[in-house]
Amino acid sequence: MQAKVDDLRARKESALHAGSERSVQRQHDKGKMLARERIEYLLDPGSFHELDMLARHRAHEAGLDERPYTDGVITGWGTVDGRKVFVFSQDFTVMGGALGEVFAEKLHKVMDLALATGAPMIGLNDGAGARIQEGVVSLDGYGGIFYRNVQASGVIPQISVILGPCAGGAVYSPAMTDFIFMVREKSHMFITGPDVVKTVTGEEVTLEELGGAGSHSSKSGVATYVANSEEEVLDQVKDLLSFLPSNNLEVAPQLESGDDPDRLCPELDTILPDSPNVPYDMKAVIGHVVDDGDFMEYHASWGKSIVCGFARLEGRAVGVVGNQPMMLAGVLDIESSEKAARFVRTCDAFNIPLVTFVDVPGFLPGVDQEYGGIIRHGAKLLYAYCEATVPRMQVITRKAYGGAYVVMDSKGVGCDISLAWPSAEIAVMGPQGAVEIVYRRELADAADPEARRAELVEDYTQRLANPYLAAERGYVDDVIEPSQTRRKLIAGMQLLESKREEIPERKHGNVPL
Repeated sequence: MQAKVDDLRARKESALHAGSERSVQRQHDKGKMLARERIEYLLDPGSFHELDMLARHRAHEAGLDERPYTDGVITGWGTVDGRKVFVFSQDFTVMGGALGEVFAEKLHKVMDLALATGAPMIGLNDGAGARIQEGVVSLDGYGGIFYRNVQASGVIPQISVILGPCAGGAVYSPAMTDFIFMVREKSHMFITGPDVVKTVTGEEVTLEELGGAGSHSSKSGVATYVANSEEEVLDQVKDLLSFLPSNNLEVAPQLESGDDPDRLCPELDTILPDSPNVPYDMKAVIGHVVDDGDFMEYHASWGKSIVCGFARLEGRAVGVVGNQPMMLAGVLDIESSEKAARFVRTCDAFNIPLVTFVDVPGFLPGVDQEYGGIIRHGAKLLYAYCEATVPRMQVITRKAYGGAYVVMDSKGVGCDISLAWPSAEIAVMGPQGAVEIVYRRELADAADPEARRAELVEDYTQRLANPYLAAERGYVDDVIEPSQTRRKLIAGMQLLESKREEIPERKHGNVPL
């Protein structure tokens, strides 16, 4: 028996060092961690249980003579902060982390287990795509992964961490997960590389410009979070997990908070500028309201006219959405609408209550916006709010004009509790535009059009650009002093904790994609 045990130990030792010394050295020379080092850093010490450690490819006819254990990917489960998670880590030191039949079977197995047991699935991606030698078998393996991504969508959190190359068909699995993390200068995602782009279109572009973290976090909106190092990005993954439940049947863990739920926010009484046309930072408003000012922003560099992210109120996780007056006056455009819609649907899928801060002058006008489909993209956000069944609270801080007011989780689309500051301006449009339309003839006939226009704007502002008409009709549940915002939100969340909502029986809705 001892001989068999020794043989087993030798095989497992070989699996632990499946990559050649040269490959390992090249990985470290690039400043990158090894696949196992990443898992050790991410998971609680000693908690990792590996699956399929001794798996090897069987593609003998493809001319692959070497058969290293693990087949280029490490899979298993462990814990993060004591909570169970499943993980796979592609090993670039073994056949470049390229996916073949056995590699894919390992991913299928761990993804099936994650879904069956209701635990998050974390993928650490660093591979060369499909294993060319195995041909269509590799492509079929990708199909099985994509299928499982969709089956798990909205059931368990799926997190993709890009720690090296991720190209071709390989990008579509991360694209269908809930969150994508990238590392500056080391992570690259693209359908076709710079050489192919140059051949086909004549465009010259660097690897970093085409598919780097900077491009995908600010231009394409593919990357949700970006960090400067692998350690930093894995720390971000741990932070994110603390805001998420393990699956759609649970709620996010409630943490102990030393921040008094009855705390007033006197800073908010003076945070708005005197002029309604002067911007202020909505992130500062959020920071004053949430527990300890802790706010994990979502897509921080993309769709910047709206702010989304995770925070806590009385230790409970909440998703926060807020128009950002510092960028394009806080208008809704194509990018911000799509970003917020995705965030709202993610929160709703995982039972995370929503808090929406509203200061929106409207949708961004322009030919590019119309031709780009602002109607369709704006409808995504509207659809997301209408569909959401989690507790929903709205705070109107200043402008709430036209259709954009309705879209930003108004009472009419199902908001549970709507609050407004005394500075709120709820109207079909701003005073200037309204006066130009309603009083067009009178202004044309006036002896002094400018003076009359100023009088009418002032009158409109006093009579209509306030929260009280909406409060009279119940479209706003309460007008509050800004300093009471935190206290009121926490009280509302306590009330809504037991909210239950029946949804119509159907296969699924038809989102205006």
